[in-house]
Amino acid sequence: MFNRLIGVLIIIIISLVGLFMYVYLSREAAEETTWETHTSIEEAGFNPEALEQARTYYDSLNSTAAIVISEGKVLFSWGDVTKNTNAHSIRKSLLSALYGIEMERGSFHLFDSLEDYEIDDQTPLTPIEKQATLSNLMTSSSGVYLPAGEESWGMRLARPNRGSHLPGEFFYYNNWDFNVLGSVYNEQTEADLFEHFKERLADPLGMEDFELADTNYKFEDRRSRHPSYLFRISARDLARFGQLYLQNGSWEGEQLVPKQWVERSTEAQREVPGNTLFDYGYLWWVATEAPYGDLKMYSAVGRYGQSIDVIPELDLVFVHRVDSNRLSFQFARSSVNDLQRLQLLQLIIDAKRREE
Repeated sequence: MFNRLIGVLIIIIISLVGLFMYVYLSREAAEETTWETHTSIEEAGFNPEALEQARTYYDSLNSTAAIVISEGKVLFSWGDVTKNTNAHSIRKSLLSALYGIEMERGSFHLFDSLEDYEIDDQTPLTPIEKQATLSNLMTSSSGVYLPAGEESWGMRLARPNRGSHLPGEFFYYNNWDFNVLGSVYNEQTEADLFEHFKERLADPLGMEDFELADTNYKFEDRRSRHPSYLFRISARDLARFGQLYLQNGSWEGEQLVPKQWVERSTEAQREVPGNTLFDYGYLWWVATEAPYGDLKMYSAVGRYGQSIDVIPELDLVFVHRVDSNRLSFQFARSSVNDLQRLQLLQLIIDAKRREE
């Protein structure tokens, strides 16, 4: 009996040591970064007390990570900014960058149609639906109202009746358009969008956590032949992507994404019914009303509280994450809604000292 207790105690001690080493190494990984960090909150132009209020609010939410890049340096990072978690619909803005690169090379044109690319689905498209263009798909206004992979219940409930709108006529946020963009990209480039992302963006940007093993295609053949292209990616790596766009697609002297595409894709292209703050660009949400419209903010937004918010007028990038991969999330669905996320962002913005 005594020997068994000793054995159990040894196992517990080994487990605790292992846990300590995991936490220690995780912290070491977070500290070992090529991101430059501001040495002082005040010297960076922010009020420390006001930022502490923002941190208190952050702690009251179900957020798991947040990072702010101000003037190209880390202002703060909260939570685990190194963990690769499901980016959800942020994936669409990542794909937008790849399309911009290929368009400059002449591989695609905004007004190429589904018919040009011989796109169809389990339920055959009508001749009218086949006239939807890449521009329509990127602005979520194809007029194709078919089931798609990774659809939320909200998307399904809001889906218009088939044939109720012509291509380009009506904005309906849906994954059919976005997933088809992934299929078109791969088929026409005869490549893999994840590999292109790594070669053309992740590696040149110096992303520290991104791995191809954290990407995958999700096939839901009973809904559609076009898979969802899913990314798991860390907050600090998404911050690099946001900073790239803040710098008009340029990174360390190299133009990774064409400047013209950065500007065009982050301009409002389609009015979003019922949304009083944002319209839609080419796979980006674009703020058009105060206070964020005045700051020329545009955002990549994903389900449950994911975001990259780029604010040119403040030279600032804000990334917010909710780890939907964690076990507790599967039971509680403890997300952060858009109002909460924007309230947190507003507290951070309010902490910035304005020049007199």
